[in-house]
Amino acid sequence: MSMPTIIHPTAVVDPAARIGQGVTIGPFCVVEADVEIGDGTTLMSHVVLASGARIGRDVRIHPGAIVATAPQDLKYNGEPTLAIIGDRTVLRECVTVNRGTTHSGKAEVGSDCLLMAYVHVAHDCIVGSHVIIANSVQLGGHVEVGDWAILGGLTGVHQFCRIGAHSMVGACSRVVKDVPLFTLCGKEPLTVEGVNAVGLRRRGFTGETIAAIDTFYHTLLRSGLNTSDGIAAYEAAHVSIEPDVRACIDFIRASKRGIYR
Repeated sequence: MSMPTIIHPTAVVDPAARIGQGVTIGPFCVVEADVEIGDGTTLMSHVVLASGARIGRDVRIHPGAIVATAPQDLKYNGEPTLAIIGDRTVLRECVTVNRGTTHSGKAEVGSDCLLMAYVHVAHDCIVGSHVIIANSVQLGGHVEVGDWAILGGLTGVHQFCRIGAHSMVGACSRVVKDVPLFTLCGKEPLTVEGVNAVGLRRRGFTGETIAAIDTFYHTLLRSGLNTSDGIAAYEAAHVSIEPDVRACIDFIRASKRGIYR
């Protein structure tokens, strides 16, 4: 039996919006015309979903959050673009997710994420699934955050930076380069402090895989070699490279802003 959709009488919902079953839209929410809301999603109160918002199933959006307003980019001229929120993601109070520019056409937050209060996701960002972003983190435009990454509160991420999957960045950090996959980053200035071994074990990585990742980063970061020579030395010493280590190498070689060491 399908659940009814409940819309509070003070909410302003454009009749052209596409709203799924079992949706709850609380007091003083605004839902514009070009919006899609998946089944079972809740807008608590004072939520704004501007045109271009695509909200998944069973999402919970707390008071004051705003999704799909225009990007804060002076080159943007009102083109129709999207802001996408995946299934079961939680947006806490006053989170803002701008829609994309014509560069990519969208900003996207994946499924099963938690964005805590006052987080800002700028235009053209891609945030993976199972990501936790703590209070007041600010993502500049075109930032990429890999699956299962965790960003500590009050961290600022420069535009075009990439945060590797399964990595963790400490609170109050200033991120201006790429954070390698599977690493723990902290201190000021930001440095790689080790492999996120506890997080990897919790997510089912084997001891052998974690050891291989640790060996790779030891060669790369603690042998006195530069990045290119460190990768070359590791590849020369290993006939067979573990797939997750190969992912680390590919991530680093694709870096345009350089990586933290």
